[in-house]
Amino acid sequence: MIKQLFATLCAGIFMAGSHSSPLLHADEKASPRVLIMLGPPGAGKGTQAALLQQKTHLPHISTGDLLRDHVRQETELGKKAKTFMSGGQLVPDQLIMDMLFDRVSQPDCAQGYILDGFPRTLTQAQALQEKLQKQTKPLVINLELEDAEIIERLSKRVTCEQCGTPYHLAYSPPKIKDECDKCRGKLIQRSDDHRDVVIKRLKVYHEQTAPLIRFYNKLNILHSVSCKQSKEQVFTQILGKLN
Repeated sequence: MIKQLFATLCAGIFMAGSHSSPLLHADEKASPRVLIMLGPPGAGKGTQAALLQQKTHLPHISTGDLLRDHVRQETELGKKAKTFMSGGQLVPDQLIMDMLFDRVSQPDCAQGYILDGFPRTLTQAQALQEKLQKQTKPLVINLELEDAEIIERLSKRVTCEQCGTPYHLAYSPPKIKDECDKCRGKLIQRSDDHRDVVIKRLKVYHEQTAPLIRFYNKLNILHSVSCKQSKEQVFTQILGKLN
């Protein structure tokens, strides 16, 4: 009786093990997870994307950071992009798409990635959707914030010239004026954070980028979160959408 029970138990364990392999194999072939952060400048896309990177271990890809790297390195793309960025205008779609698609083709993006600052136009969104439709269904998080709050946030934002650490003169100022807490580098205000440029950026956003909300809403993959609360509360709500 005991021998028979032991044999049955062993057979059950063996069968369970034999069924686990296909599940592991299927998981290895799981579609990449792509998260898209939408919202006006100053809504906190970069902050939330960085928190999501820590939580999901997916690469955080900021097209703004990529462009600024090209500008600092004075590449051909950087020289072309600089004229648009300094004037608060959107960089042409083709320049952005060529740069981004090259980045997401790298090995560290095989399991997915978090997009911050892309897409910004319908042309970009359609190109990305065409690229992704055979691979995965993205999840789009739309961060909402009023224009007056955005102007207040951006016009008082400064960044370390050396290490890139961001500060806000009202909400998170440096310990020593005009000096980075981390590396003691000089704090500067980006040209596209000047008040008049911010207003122009918002105008461009509403005209060209806001229609993306309707585009993704029709695809039933859009989830909106209000940013009129702490960054911790915003992050908690985003995690709820992911789940």
